[in-house]
Amino acid sequence: MTTFPRAAALALILTAAPVSAALAQSAAGVEAVFRATTLSLNATGEVLAAPDMAIIGLGVATTSRTAAEAMAANARQMAQAMTALKAAGIAPRDIQTARITLNAQYAYDQGQTPRLTGYQAANQVTVTVHDLTRLGLAVDATVSAGANQVNGISFALSNPGAAETAAREAAVRALQAKADLYARATGYRVSRLVSLGETGGYEAPQPQPMMAMARMEKADTPVSPGELKVRIEVNGVYELVR
Repeated sequence: MTTFPRAAALALILTAAPVSAALAQSAAGVEAVFRATTLSLNATGEVLAAPDMAIIGLGVATTSRTAAEAMAANARQMAQAMTALKAAGIAPRDIQTARITLNAQYAYDQGQTPRLTGYQAANQVTVTVHDLTRLGLAVDATVSAGANQVNGISFALSNPGAAETAAREAAVRALQAKADLYARATGYRVSRLVSLGETGGYEAPQPQPMMAMARMEKADTPVSPGELKVRIEVNGVYELVR
């Protein structure tokens, strides 16, 4: 049988005492929370902001008898479109290749085996335009130079921080007002905010699909950026007292 000196045993007892006290205090705190009357709510804050940039999807699709001819024609046409973009004031860093494809084309006649008719090559680029006054010009110049697909356009904020802050403040005010309303309606008053969380936030919109376009007329393409809605959602738990 192992024995311990009396001093060591006393030290163990003294060490265990504060731990037990801390656990008891923690349990009491948890129990108090469960005994409290709480209110769980969520609210949304929204602000409108004028966009200052646009993202457009442009492309070139070419069809030819052989794959090599289709790719070569596509490369020439795309090079002309890229030159037009740069001439319209679009920086090279704002032009990004998104997709290059080559697909065989078949004719499907009823009752017949599919017949190879040629190949289609396609090159898609994503273009970021920071000066919205040049957006219509950039699209027109590119299409005039050989781009025959406009796959989508979206507007965005280059720095959404200020709009997000305003939306957060609006969301918190709405949350507090809702908590006060529920408290009054149930004969309570808000004692304190127990927790606060955030969900959602601003996300730059993706280009929306548009119909593939043939060569456009020389007229300027009208552009209306409108306003963007920046939305922040918050949730909170409030303690209520009589």
